Amino acid sequence: MSTATGRTAGTVWLAVGLGLAVGAAALSLCVGTRPVSPGAVVNALVHGGSSPDALVVRSLRVPRTTVGLLAGAALGVAGAGLQAVTRNPLADPGILGLSQGAAAGVVIAISFGLANGFDGYVRYAFAGAVLAACVVYAIASRGRGGASPVKLALAGTALAAMVAGANTVVLTSSSATLDQFRFWQVGALSGRDAGTAGRMLPFVMVGAVLVLACARGLDALALGDDTAHSLGHRVQLVRGCTALGATLLTAAAVAAAGPIAFIGLAVPHLARRLVSADHRWVLPLSALLGAALLVGADVAGRVVRPPAEVPAGVMTALVGVPVLVLLVRRSKAVGA
Repeated sequence: MSTATGRTAGTVWLAVGLGLAVGAAALSLCVGTRPVSPGAVVNALVHGGSSPDALVVRSLRVPRTTVGLLAGAALGVAGAGLQAVTRNPLADPGILGLSQGAAAGVVIAISFGLANGFDGYVRYAFAGAVLAACVVYAIASRGRGGASPVKLALAGTALAAMVAGANTVVLTSSSATLDQFRFWQVGALSGRDAGTAGRMLPFVMVGAVLVLACARGLDALALGDDTAHSLGHRVQLVRGCTALGATLLTAAAVAAAGPIAFIGLAVPHLARRLVSADHRWVLPLSALLGAALLVGADVAGRVVRPPAEVPAGVMTALVGVPVLVLLVRRSKAVGA
């Protein structure tokens, strides 16, 4: 694919991704146990008011939709960055133990009565995810070669297994902790308010900037460390900067919405199929597709079994598995 053709395709697909994200957000504001017409949504956003529809839109659905957009975009970018850093197409934000680290933070917060409710969990989940990433990177950095892709994946898998076991021990020994934890663990957007979105935003912005700044370096890493060195890229700096950005993105998303499955794994694959492997296009498209997928899954969860809601984390798993299987089958067909 020529540079001009790739730029045109990238621009087109970015516009499509933006349209999907905007469409999903619009549906999220309109659809729910209490349907709200598009006109009433626009009126509530522009003119405010104290009608029931206006209160539902501004107090409940706008924060919920904002958290979904931020979390989905964060997971999409984090997944694309980590797949490039580890050179592992099956990598997702959980590969560095981030999800289990965040879960450990929530378990500790609940067990010791340090927090109650989703807003209280955010800071502890974030701290747990960041600590897990630091431990993984410290382990992988030891020895010759520094934090290589294989060492990062192995260290992350080992830490995730150990932390998961410790979490299980605590949860099975305390029914009260388990009752509170399971509502966060399933992954959902309901109950989130404007404060949650506000606390996420700085970390998502910084993390996205760090990963996007490494886009050219990630392209070079795909050719191997030696080739990347010869092209003038500082391999360890690119790898560390991307891992740090992905950590911030994943920690913010998991802390706010719980461990949402498959977005960080499947969305980057879809983005690469649409705009080739150039990370200057893959990363922003992964952000838009991730945002659209998570918010769309949340909307679907509201209409599957009304008036009850299916959590967004369950819906992304149901949608993500067949999509991932389809991508793998097509990849094999292309490779054949």
